[in-house]
Amino acid sequence: MGDQIIELQDFFQTPQGRYLLEWERAQMGRVVADIFGFHALQLGMPNLETLNTNRMPHRWVAHNQAHPLRPAPSAPTDGSHGSMAPESGQHPAATGSAVHLMCDFAALPFPANSLDLVVLPHTLELDADPHATLREVERVLVPEGRVVICGVNPASLWGLRQRRAHLYRRLGFGELFLPREGEFIGYWRMRDWLRLLNFEVESGRFGCYRPAVVSEKWLDRYQWMDLAGARWWPIFGAVYFLVAVKRVRGVRLLGPPWKAVPVRAGAPVSVTNRDHVAKVLHDQE
Repeated sequence: MGDQIIELQDFFQTPQGRYLLEWERAQMGRVVADIFGFHALQLGMPNLETLNTNRMPHRWVAHNQAHPLRPAPSAPTDGSHGSMAPESGQHPAATGSAVHLMCDFAALPFPANSLDLVVLPHTLELDADPHATLREVERVLVPEGRVVICGVNPASLWGLRQRRAHLYRRLGFGELFLPREGEFIGYWRMRDWLRLLNFEVESGRFGCYRPAVVSEKWLDRYQWMDLAGARWWPIFGAVYFLVAVKRVRGVRLLGPPWKAVPVRAGAPVSVTNRDHVAKVLHDQE
């Protein structure tokens, strides 16, 4: 069996990995910057840095023990699920950076209905239990909160090459094009999962249409395919990107009362009518 298996840490140093990250950073920067609230969380892939353009005062980046890409934060001393202390010892709102913490993605150290934004960059496809992670994301999001997901599209040239490489490795030769961890989740399958959890997909798109080549020279030569693919075969991009909103039935967000509603006084009774009523009561006596 071939002994060259690309790891997650090494993939983003390759030409195809840098090409993928460049496209995803552009999408994240465009979408995440326009999502407002107070609390934002990124699960996994800290080298993607999805929350840099977001203006929420409280931001966290959660690391998974299965795929640590940088040294883990110090362990908590109060028995909580993860470390909430920033690397500089200051609050993220004061430093402008996110707080890094180590936790289980299926048991996040946040109360229910407390986060306005959760970003999942390739998190579900690298997770051993993506259903549990997605249910936990639904739990911690506030009503009308948003989840941003990006993942590798198995119905693409990249996904096809990865499946072919798995077949060749069973035969004793070949090497993988993408990281060996995890399992790809199709775009329409992901939409079905979100719908079952009462998420409504707000927007979705595909990107990275260049062929599955490992040479930066050939990737540059196929640059024209990004424009052609987006027009002629849009659903076959190597990666997809979608934004979904958590909907809760029977919940309606109330805005601030901009204008006070005056209390109406009782309708005045004319003197004539009052005298008439008094006379009728006197005659009845």
